Amino acid sequence: MNASPSHPSMAPKAFLAGTLLLTATGLICRFLGFFYRIYMSRTIGAEGLGLYNMVHTLFNLSFAVCAGSIQTALSQYIAAHRPQGRRIFITGLLCALGLSVTMAWLLYAQSSPIASYILLEPRCAPYIPLIALSVPFAAVHACINGYYYGMQKARVPALSQVAEQVIRMIAVFLIAKVLLSSGREITLSLAVYGHVIGEAAASGFSLFCLGFFPPENEKTEGRISGISGSGLPYASQKSILIPLMTLALPLMGSRLVLNLLGSAEAVLIPNRLVSCGLTNSEALSIYGVLTSMALPFVLFPSAITNSMAVLLLPSAAQAQSDGNHERIASMISLSLRYSCYMGILCIGIFTLFGMQLGFEVFQDRNAGLFITILSWLCPFMYLATTLGSILNGLGKTASTFLFNTAAMVIRLGFVIFGIPAMGIYGYLLGMLLGELALAFMNFLALKKLAPVRWDCMTMVIKPSILLVLSIGIYFALTPCFKALSHFPAFIQTMLQSGFVSLCYLGLLLIFHLGKKQG
Repeated sequence: MNASPSHPSMAPKAFLAGTLLLTATGLICRFLGFFYRIYMSRTIGAEGLGLYNMVHTLFNLSFAVCAGSIQTALSQYIAAHRPQGRRIFITGLLCALGLSVTMAWLLYAQSSPIASYILLEPRCAPYIPLIALSVPFAAVHACINGYYYGMQKARVPALSQVAEQVIRMIAVFLIAKVLLSSGREITLSLAVYGHVIGEAAASGFSLFCLGFFPPENEKTEGRISGISGSGLPYASQKSILIPLMTLALPLMGSRLVLNLLGSAEAVLIPNRLVSCGLTNSEALSIYGVLTSMALPFVLFPSAITNSMAVLLLPSAAQAQSDGNHERIASMISLSLRYSCYMGILCIGIFTLFGMQLGFEVFQDRNAGLFITILSWLCPFMYLATTLGSILNGLGKTASTFLFNTAAMVIRLGFVIFGIPAMGIYGYLLGMLLGELALAFMNFLALKKLAPVRWDCMTMVIKPSILLVLSIGIYFALTPCFKALSHFPAFIQTMLQSGFVSLCYLGLLLIFHLGKKQG
């Protein structure tokens, strides 16, 4: 198969447009997700959220095996062989469907043993067959998204995220209303049903768009390859399957190991908290507060860096296919700079307003404390995500696997040994050190592949100074914010944090304009 011709002038525009679109929809989804999580925290409680997160680890594990790795491989392989994109997509979709149906059946058939002996929580058993239903749906829309990403068409994947979130919220609210009106108790099943309906909605929306709004190159592909897109000869499928799975299998192994480690983490955290003297209910509640209240706040800004990461992978693959090493170096520098800018801003915002946000949104002081502590995670997490995606796009999947495994082992070590000594703060320290190690390893690996350097002055010192100036402006104008006193406390906090963010971004813009003029 021949690589598609390069279009260097169009690629950066496509990347920027795709990043902006995914960022916008990501922010919308996370904004909607906040209201969803607030509602769920007040409906099923912190303990219910803890149980749901344990069940959800099974979905994450299944998705890693059946769809996540194939989606990434599709986007990478299609980006380098765009004229044959549809043939590649169909082959990947058939593989993902076969794996997902098998995995769903295994979860359904073995729900009780999995709950008792793997999750160590028999109460999870009734919900495992429900979560299993979502796996084939997730496989379908993941493959379709990979197809569009590979074609550098981000609109459909972006809109499918919004459709999934909106329909999930509507479904949950309606189910809760029916249960309350009939006098029945609202349980964890509410969250699980919401998840299944959301995945089904995303799958249906993606299939609709694929039928009516296919990628632009689809007609061209049909002429080049000489096929209709269906009824592919076995030889053609085999010729695609082998290189596709060559890309997917290392990613699958990597994600499987990482998700197994993540699942072990989810099971062990409540268990180790119990060893500190907490009851099982208290341990699940703290775990629920951390994973379903505090972490979503900290991860909110990652909508920007995650959008970059998704589009950096096929862009890096295409640049490597074209032999464009300058573009690869440019992508790495861009990722470093903007990840640091976002991470430093998040440290300031969550340190300054974290306690207020946690209490005002969830009425839980632990949530605010966790947000404040986790703020220091942001720069390293954003760097690790974007740099890891570039490494995958350059075909260094084995390296990313080893680095991610090492980071997870660090976290697990703190779960096993840190929690008994320091409580939940032992785990938070492990998260910080794990992400720091991961970002550092990714950077060193990329440094060997492209002429990129770490500019501490531009990436750390100057944005930190600008952040301090922004916070100083905020405190200087504090009397002006008294006019907001008639607004609810949460709205006041959001407006104040928004003001600091705008000051920071404005100063960054002035700094860059001054640098260009200089």
